[in-house]
Amino acid sequence: MIGIVSFIVIITISLVITKIATIALVTTGLSEETAKFQARSALSGVGYTTDESEKIVSHPIRRRIVMFLMLIGNAGIVTSVTTLILAFLSKDGSEILPRLLVLAASLLVIWRISNSRWFNRWSTRGIEYFLKKYTDLAIRDYLSLLRLSGEYQVVELFVEQDDWLSNKNLKELKLWAEGVLVLSIERDGEFWGVPSRDIVIQGGDRLVLYGRETAIKNLDNRKAGHQGDQEHFRNRRLQDKLSDLQLDEASGEDG
Repeated sequence: MIGIVSFIVIITISLVITKIATIALVTTGLSEETAKFQARSALSGVGYTTDESEKIVSHPIRRRIVMFLMLIGNAGIVTSVTTLILAFLSKDGSEILPRLLVLAASLLVIWRISNSRWFNRWSTRGIEYFLKKYTDLAIRDYLSLLRLSGEYQVVELFVEQDDWLSNKNLKELKLWAEGVLVLSIERDGEFWGVPSRDIVIQGGDRLVLYGRETAIKNLDNRKAGHQGDQEHFRNRRLQDKLSDLQLDEASGEDG
């Protein structure tokens, strides 16, 4: 039973380390999902894609965080496997089933707690306080800075050749009229931040967009042609209604 307890302790510590590393990576500018994936990949030693690895290797702080996770992970995996084997080395086969049940129940409890909103909220606050007080990392609430609440979000969108966005410049697209802003464009290693309205979107481009979730999803699925143009005009009318509603609410608050 000591082996099972040791294994559970190692798993718990690994989750805590991953959580800390995730928040640390988020402070360097990575999205929460990307940071979580990178932290888990580095700790488990499974590796990650070339594009993602470049984002890590080219950033000194991210590189140090990932190297620390790899070091901890290499030791942790060996220790975990060893303790798990020892936990089930028993001369009496009747003890295997109870040990399996204890292990499964413990892992289920850990999984439920680690995925609960309450745990994520309070653990994030505590870790951010610790990092701000004892490290040189600049903790910034990017969600608050960008007002990412409700439907609004920042999304990376890959443009296909037959997309409605393809082969049009930003001035022609008038995405702002749909409530969507183009923050950056990446193409064949080149990067444009706050791109000019004269830049033509091409198939293969990666856009970073800020706007309503439904509007961005519509853009992602919108194909070139008459139907795509009609969807554009429908979304413009919808955005006009939302803007009028916001003006009415603002006027009511001022009154």
